[in-house]
Amino acid sequence: QVQLVESGGGLVQAVGSLRLSCAASGSIFSINARGWYRQAPGKQRELVARISSGGSTNYADSVKCRFTISRDNAKGTVYLQMNSLKPEDTAVYYCVAMTRSWFWGQGTQVTVSS
Repeated sequence: QVQLVESGGGLVQAVGSLRLSCAASGSIFSINARGWYRQAPGKQRELVARISSGGSTNYADSVKCRFTISRDNAKGTVYLQMNSLKPEDTAVYYCVAMTRSWFWGQGTQVTVSS
């Protein structure tokens, strides 16, 4: 089992920045990839960014060049640095840890005002 706790969400004006953190506990040795998903009202949950255990990353086209995912394996923490935020980035952001199962955090609200 893996437990995830997100932090760092909030309200920010457009073109501002936020950094999300996701701390893992439990069987963190079993974690392969980590990622961030988001879900806006009335929309499906979508992948934002993913990072493998080796550090390879991939991003949704909508956030490329604005968002950066990183991980600190020693701390079991993954980060999402979000720059040049847009109102369409408003969503609940979920951290995920991928083992043979997927474990999700509780979500953190990000609201970008125009």
